[in-house]
Amino acid sequence: MEPLLSLAFSMHGNKGVYAVLLGSGISRAARIPTGWEIVLELIRKCAHLQGEECEPAPEQWYERKYGKAPDYAELLEMLGKTSSERQLLLRGYFEPTAEELEEGAKQPTKAHRAIAQLVVDGYVRVIVTTNFDRLMERALEEVGVAPSVLSTPDQIEGALPLVHQRCCVIKVHGDYLDTRLKNIPDELAGYDPRLNSLLDQVFDQFGLVTCGWSADWDVALRAAIERAPARRFTTYWAARGAISATAQQLLDHRAGVQISIKDADQFFTTLQERVAALAQFNEPHPLSTKAAVASLKRYLAEDRYRIRLNDLIEEEADRAVAQLFSVPMAVAQAGEVNSANLSSRARQYEAICKTLVHLAFTCGQWGSPEVAKIWQRVQQKIYSRSESSGNQLLLEFQRYPISLITYAACMGAALAENLGFITPLLIGEFRHEYREPKLAVEVFPPNRWQSQPEGGRLLEGMERRHTPVNDWLHNTLQAEFSSHFPSANDFTLCFDRAEVLIALGFLGHTDKSEWQDWHPTGAFGCRVENRHMIVKQLSDALSGADQEKLLASRLFGATDAECRGNLERFKVHADLVARELRFRR
Repeated sequence: MEPLLSLAFSMHGNKGVYAVLLGSGISRAARIPTGWEIVLELIRKCAHLQGEECEPAPEQWYERKYGKAPDYAELLEMLGKTSSERQLLLRGYFEPTAEELEEGAKQPTKAHRAIAQLVVDGYVRVIVTTNFDRLMERALEEVGVAPSVLSTPDQIEGALPLVHQRCCVIKVHGDYLDTRLKNIPDELAGYDPRLNSLLDQVFDQFGLVTCGWSADWDVALRAAIERAPARRFTTYWAARGAISATAQQLLDHRAGVQISIKDADQFFTTLQERVAALAQFNEPHPLSTKAAVASLKRYLAEDRYRIRLNDLIEEEADRAVAQLFSVPMAVAQAGEVNSANLSSRARQYEAICKTLVHLAFTCGQWGSPEVAKIWQRVQQKIYSRSESSGNQLLLEFQRYPISLITYAACMGAALAENLGFITPLLIGEFRHEYREPKLAVEVFPPNRWQSQPEGGRLLEGMERRHTPVNDWLHNTLQAEFSSHFPSANDFTLCFDRAEVLIALGFLGHTDKSEWQDWHPTGAFGCRVENRHMIVKQLSDALSGADQEKLLASRLFGATDAECRGNLERFKVHADLVARELRFRR
């Protein structure tokens, strides 16, 4: 098996057991200098202040001048007499100027951000680094993770055990704002016993993914790896080209695997994407979904179980929401969103929501309008937790889970003629701290959150569809609920009925002066025969014994006149859209 794929499988199957070891190569793309490069630059500044020439070997000039190897702390004291002066001196090497910010320099790289996402998803919790910069910490903070950073032996003493930390960053050579950095060979030959003890835990108890580290100069770090008595999990060493003889000895000692890479950015981005792709297939076990539905039916049958009913749905919603919003929005360039990764994202959302979708369908069949109000809260939870920065197409697709769950509930209600259940799902008010309040029916229909249908056509098999996301929803829900219908045609008719009811609900509950006769178009736009049949059934219901039931639902009107008026508005606009679709063909 390809080593990178093997690592992705192992990381996915053994969540949280891999530590990452990062060397200076990880920050090279961000134009951050190495510690030794900073020492040489400080020597040049020191020589310049004394009017002397130190090239071509600044370190040799320093040894001749002062009779000893260069010391980072002593150099800083020569160039900055106070702590504040020394900090300002160092910031220039690690913190971007306004010009560098515009160029994207000294910012977290794609590699840093991919590692941060692996931390968010629970696959990595320990990061060991020889780097002085804070790019890894900043990347973690961008995704809402506040890591425990251990850069001195004193900090190690008070730290929680690694197993109790969400993320721990161990900076074995220190932090750039602390003068106790390790740079020269003597400093790198040995570590404080407290740091050695911590590293012994890491290399004994965790697998290791190494990138950007040559192993040539860091004697103490090599020794810590060599001391590890066990090889519970594989060591993977990512490098461009052949690794050094020293690194090969370490890799052989750990019985590890080398991964040839183009660069750190591509390696970690690909690794994160492959682990995420494996996660999409990690659906709830079918028995757990069946058990949840069985419990739901029991709770729906008796009013005395209403608290348990609420708790079952809310707990499953909380679980799904937590997973939904660990899915990253950061596909950096619009061109990077393609058919494969957009389809993969949709399937990942579906896997996360599988149990919730089955609960929604069942409630649609048997639930009361009061039960539908629980689903209003589920809709709101997903809406309010949405991200606001990232790739535009992926940000729009955050609405897909709301569409999926609401469609499942509406289909269950349409199947059971439980129309009173649908109305609360359409008229719940969605609130977000940065947006104007909207009715649910103004948000969840696919053509209400898609700015361009071309985005939906990236979904696999939807390239030529007029309503690609609607058709994708049809196929997804059919795979889940086909057993409830005598035939595929019966399923499609029920799906179209649900979409027609959603469109009518839009007409019945939104401001006519703002929307006129417009309503969200569904897949029924291309299935004229189904649409005409559904409209006739609803018209007949208004004239027959089902009139009272239909009016009581207040789905698209409280009176016969309102319902007939909205039904006529629907027919006019739907026929107009159908003619446009035929013209495009």
